[in-house]
Amino acid sequence: MTFERFSEGVEELDPDMGEVETAELFVDDDVLVKAFALGPGGELDPHDHPDSANVFHVLEGTVTVLQGGEGEPVEAPGVVVHERGVVHGARNETDERAVFTASLCPLPS
Repeated sequence: MTFERFSEGVEELDPDMGEVETAELFVDDDVLVKAFALGPGGELDPHDHPDSANVFHVLEGTVTVLQGGEGEPVEAPGVVVHERGVVHGARNETDERAVFTASLCPLPS
Protein backbone atom coordinates (compact mmCIF):
# COMPACT_ATOMS: atom_id res chain seq x y z
CA MET A 1 0.00 0.00 0.00
CA THR A 2 1.12 3.54 -0.70
CA PHE A 3 -0.22 6.84 0.56
CA GLU A 4 0.70 8.68 -2.64
CA ARG A 5 -2.02 8.62 -5.33
CA PHE A 6 -0.87 11.05 -8.01
CA SER A 7 1.70 8.88 -9.82
CA GLU A 8 -0.55 5.85 -9.97
CA GLY A 9 -3.48 7.84 -11.33
CA VAL A 10 -1.65 10.06 -13.80
CA GLU A 11 1.25 8.06 -15.23
CA GLU A 12 -0.96 6.35 -17.81
CA LEU A 13 -2.70 9.51 -19.00
CA ASP A 14 -1.33 10.30 -22.46
CA PRO A 15 -3.76 12.55 -24.32
CA ASP A 16 -3.31 13.20 -28.03
CA MET A 17 -3.51 16.66 -29.55
CA GLY A 18 -6.85 18.26 -28.66
CA GLU A 19 -7.76 15.57 -26.12
CA VAL A 20 -8.39 15.57 -22.37
CA GLU A 21 -7.92 12.46 -20.23
CA THR A 22 -8.94 12.17 -16.57
CA ALA A 23 -8.41 9.99 -13.52
CA GLU A 24 -10.21 10.08 -10.18
CA LEU A 25 -7.55 10.16 -7.47
CA PHE A 26 -9.92 10.27 -4.49
CA VAL A 27 -13.65 10.50 -3.90
CA ASP A 28 -15.78 10.25 -0.79
CA ASP A 29 -18.89 11.96 0.57
CA ASP A 30 -17.07 15.28 1.08
CA VAL A 31 -14.54 15.78 -1.71
CA LEU A 32 -13.56 14.72 -5.22
CA VAL A 33 -9.95 15.00 -6.39
CA LYS A 34 -9.59 14.43 -10.12
CA ALA A 35 -6.54 14.66 -12.37
CA PHE A 36 -6.79 16.19 -15.84
CA ALA A 37 -4.16 15.71 -18.54
CA LEU A 38 -4.55 18.07 -21.47
CA GLY A 39 -2.87 17.29 -24.76
CA PRO A 40 -1.73 20.25 -26.88
CA GLY A 41 -4.88 22.20 -27.75
CA GLY A 42 -6.96 20.20 -25.26
CA GLU A 43 -9.70 22.07 -23.42
CA LEU A 44 -11.93 21.47 -20.42
CA ASP A 45 -15.05 23.38 -21.41
CA PRO A 46 -16.19 26.20 -19.12
CA HIS A 47 -18.75 25.08 -16.54
CA ASP A 48 -19.72 25.84 -12.97
CA HIS A 49 -20.49 24.11 -9.69
CA PRO A 50 -23.22 26.17 -8.00
CA ASP A 51 -22.79 24.55 -4.58
CA SER A 52 -19.08 23.70 -4.54
CA ALA A 53 -15.70 25.41 -4.60
CA ASN A 54 -13.15 23.98 -7.05
CA VAL A 55 -9.39 24.31 -6.57
CA PHE A 56 -6.99 23.66 -9.46
CA HIS A 57 -3.41 22.58 -8.66
CA VAL A 58 -1.27 22.92 -11.80
CA LEU A 59 1.37 20.20 -11.52
CA GLU A 60 2.96 19.90 -14.95
CA GLY A 61 3.37 22.36 -17.80
CA THR A 62 1.29 25.49 -18.30
CA VAL A 63 -2.50 25.54 -18.10
CA THR A 64 -4.48 28.51 -19.35
CA VAL A 65 -7.13 28.76 -16.65
CA LEU A 66 -10.47 30.19 -17.72
CA GLN A 67 -12.57 32.07 -15.20
CA GLY A 68 -15.41 34.51 -15.70
CA GLY A 69 -14.76 34.84 -19.45
CA GLU A 70 -11.02 35.54 -19.07
CA GLY A 71 -7.96 33.32 -19.44
CA GLU A 72 -4.65 33.37 -17.58
CA PRO A 73 -1.65 31.07 -18.11
CA VAL A 74 -0.63 29.35 -14.87
CA GLU A 75 2.69 27.49 -14.78
CA ALA A 76 3.40 24.54 -12.53
CA PRO A 77 3.41 24.70 -9.62
CA GLY A 78 0.32 26.86 -9.30
CA VAL A 79 -2.98 27.00 -7.43
CA VAL A 80 -6.21 28.64 -8.61
CA VAL A 81 -9.41 28.87 -6.56
CA HIS A 82 -12.83 28.91 -8.23
CA GLU A 83 -15.47 30.03 -5.73
CA ARG A 84 -18.93 28.45 -5.73
CA GLY A 85 -20.88 29.20 -8.90
CA VAL A 86 -17.96 30.77 -10.83
CA VAL A 87 -17.75 29.61 -14.45
CA HIS A 88 -14.32 28.07 -15.02
CA GLY A 89 -12.41 25.80 -17.38
CA ALA A 90 -8.91 25.13 -18.68
CA ARG A 91 -7.01 24.73 -21.92
CA ASN A 92 -3.52 23.81 -23.04
CA GLU A 93 -2.04 26.36 -25.44
CA THR A 94 1.40 24.71 -25.47
CA ASP A 95 2.98 21.85 -27.45
CA GLU A 96 3.46 19.67 -24.34
CA ARG A 97 1.13 17.76 -22.02
CA ALA A 98 -0.26 19.83 -19.14
CA VAL A 99 -1.55 18.25 -15.92
CA PHE A 100 -3.61 19.64 -13.08
CA THR A 101 -5.84 18.31 -10.34
CA ALA A 102 -9.23 19.70 -9.43
CA SER A 103 -10.52 19.36 -5.88
CA LEU A 104 -14.27 19.82 -5.60
CA CYS A 105 -15.71 20.42 -2.14
CA PRO A 106 -18.29 19.87 -0.89
CA LEU A 107 -19.58 17.30 -3.32
CA PRO A 108 -23.01 18.19 -4.69
CA SER A 109 -25.74 16.08 -3.14
